[in-house]
Amino acid sequence: MAKLSPRAPRAPSKVGPAFSFHGRGDLGRETKPLVQGHAAGSPSPNSMLRVLLSAQASSARLSGLLLLPPVQPYCLGPNKWGDRPPGGAPHAGPVQGLQRLLEQARSPGELLRWLGQNPTKVRAHHYPVALRRLGQLLGSQPRPPPVEQATLQDLSQLIIRNCPSFDIHTIHVCLHLAVLLGFPSDGPLVCALEQEQRFRLPPKPPPPLQPVLRGGLRLEAALSCPRFQRHPQHHLIRSLAEARPEELTPHVMVLLAQHLARHRLREPQLLEAIAHFLVAQEAQLNSKVVQKLVLPFGRLNYLPLEEQFMPCLERILAREAGVAPLATVNILMSLCQLRCLPFRALHFVFSPGFISHISGTPHALIVRRYLSLLDTAVELELPGYRGPRLPRRQQVPIFPQPLITDRARCKYSHKDIVAEGLRQLLGEEKYRQDLTVPPGYCTDFLLCVSSSGAVLPVRTQDPFLPYPPRSCPYTTRDPAQRVVLMLRERWHFCRDGRVLLGSRALRERHLGLMGYQLLPLPFEELESQRGLPQLKSYLRQKLQALGLRWGPEGG
Repeated sequence: MAKLSPRAPRAPSKVGPAFSFHGRGDLGRETKPLVQGHAAGSPSPNSMLRVLLSAQASSARLSGLLLLPPVQPYCLGPNKWGDRPPGGAPHAGPVQGLQRLLEQARSPGELLRWLGQNPTKVRAHHYPVALRRLGQLLGSQPRPPPVEQATLQDLSQLIIRNCPSFDIHTIHVCLHLAVLLGFPSDGPLVCALEQEQRFRLPPKPPPPLQPVLRGGLRLEAALSCPRFQRHPQHHLIRSLAEARPEELTPHVMVLLAQHLARHRLREPQLLEAIAHFLVAQEAQLNSKVVQKLVLPFGRLNYLPLEEQFMPCLERILAREAGVAPLATVNILMSLCQLRCLPFRALHFVFSPGFISHISGTPHALIVRRYLSLLDTAVELELPGYRGPRLPRRQQVPIFPQPLITDRARCKYSHKDIVAEGLRQLLGEEKYRQDLTVPPGYCTDFLLCVSSSGAVLPVRTQDPFLPYPPRSCPYTTRDPAQRVVLMLRERWHFCRDGRVLLGSRALRERHLGLMGYQLLPLPFEELESQRGLPQLKSYLRQKLQALGLRWGPEGG
């Protein structure tokens, strides 16, 4: 095994001048390089050395080099020089010994000698080690060693000559270090490394020749992009409203409507554009498309200003009601949230023929649930309706359990901490949580309150108010009130945080019409409470504002 030993230092090369730093403890205050071996008027150093040794570049670039972690052997992947022998065990002995010598070199010339005199022991990962050590030497304090242009040129040529054998990781690290050291971007070293990097990367397929997307096609492509659906760009979707009507297609408008509903974006300009499109294209749209177009209006609790919106929907329902029963009921559900139910359509869906028709279909249960909600809306909000109603035997609970969005976001909900606050404030026997009241609305927290304002134990009272309320006598033997605490979480609102979603507004509206006294707990107020003691104080103030009173705190 050949012994690793440096040769005696050679004389300065005649190829170019030698330069040296005279540091003063601050890389940013380095003095101007001293030129040796050049008479006055001789050509200035080449651009590489000017960038490499300039005070402006060295403080930033060399400090970046000093922060780089040491290059570990064999971490850069296998290469043609055999960095990894069979079995995965790295070479020991001279290979690792050469790395230690490079890491301990005292000058750039010594770095070059270690690499040039031991070609059989040099591996690809040694070159990043040498470049990093060069940066450490140039940034050393207080007196960097002199640097010769010929030394740097020889080191560059050595890397250029061997870089075809480097793997992609070694090339990437060498290129990064060369840029930090200040080697010119158009110099031979950087160009050679960049060329090898391009050779290692898989070739990019040429972009397919596609016609320029105009109008609706461009909008459809944008709305169909998975990245756009995950990260909606509001400024882009707002620009859709500026498109000409002839550029829009039903598919584009459906994508837009679904996007607004999914992300709770209550954008009036876009919603008006959908309403105008629906009116303009009424003859070409079937109920299955219309149900998707009207979905955001009900969900976002937005009644458009378009005057022909409701007459258009009534005509479509009259034309398509018998063709697609589920689509018909879906359209009516959206209109129910907007409090705009057309009597003629209600006559049709509550008719014995329609109910008999949907009974044998796969979606019979969901249609019956929607019809039950529509019947509740007729009972509570349409006193002037005199048409057929859903038979009692066909009615099912509307929402027998918390909504899917609440179950999906339960870990973000304030329900648990509010329940604990009520337990400590009132006692467990004086409230019910997640109680479903007829005709099928799930309440967050329900209290029974006497006529004097005392909170009563729930077990001693019937927590349900009679339904339907119209059939109840005007006087009742039960004077107790039912107070429902309604959590208004952040996701119960449209994205702007000011308008309740249509389903939430509908639930609160119907509970209020049935006789329940509502006490909303907005998310802004809940989020401002810091800890359980503050929350208890907040709940106490809310309940006392309604005139409620109770005994000593439980628990």
